[in-house]
Amino acid sequence: MLQGKTILITGASSGIGAAAAKLLAATGANLMLAARREDRLRAVKAALPQAGDKVSLFVGDVSDPGFSEASVAATVDAFGGLDGAFNNAGTLGDMGPVPDMSLEAWHEVLATNLDSGFLAAKHQIPAMRARGGGSIVFTSSFVGHTIGLPGMAAYAAAKAGLIGLTQVLAVEHGPENIRVNALLPGGTRTEMAGDDPAFHDYVAGLHALKRMAEPDEIARAALFLLSDAGSFVTGAAMLCDGGNSITKA
Repeated sequence: MLQGKTILITGASSGIGAAAAKLLAATGANLMLAARREDRLRAVKAALPQAGDKVSLFVGDVSDPGFSEASVAATVDAFGGLDGAFNNAGTLGDMGPVPDMSLEAWHEVLATNLDSGFLAAKHQIPAMRARGGGSIVFTSSFVGHTIGLPGMAAYAAAKAGLIGLTQVLAVEHGPENIRVNALLPGGTRTEMAGDDPAFHDYVAGLHALKRMAEPDEIARAALFLLSDAGSFVTGAAMLCDGGNSITKA
């Protein structure tokens, strides 16, 4: 599905990003795996069968204003261009009521989850334009889109902002054959979800399927949006949430 295509994945050292790396590598894609933790990135690459020179690594933090420009440049240097990007890195940040939240904490969450999306688009789109098109996927959330959860104002605002950004980018760059979509996962068994079984049971109960997602289930949705399987999908806020958004009991 992505044979010979070059895809940049952020947040690739664990969870959904690592699952996407495994899945996309199996399709024959060239991959630039980006995250903060070099040791974890190397472990992800080592676990990919026959990765060889088809997988490169970029160590950095998406909240750094220079990250996107540098990671795109590294991808072009390594593989000659950029065809797709899974902008997956994010953070929950400090949780709590807005009156108790510091401006610094607010800005930290927006920098990682929303500012990084703006900067990603700013540098990824010109690289894709040079290839005659491409696909950008942002990991957003049902939180702030179909539901509000207490204590998650900054996260909700940032993830909802990504959907607005997605829609405008899709309209602006559709004529250039650049598709832009937001992927909205439900509760997923990743490090961010912690390891408390009671909490996992609670989260599972919020979904129509009465379970949490495995990271590879979300990765498969990302693959659809990144590949020609989703060739007529752009500007979408695509729920992959196990029915969370329509479950009230």
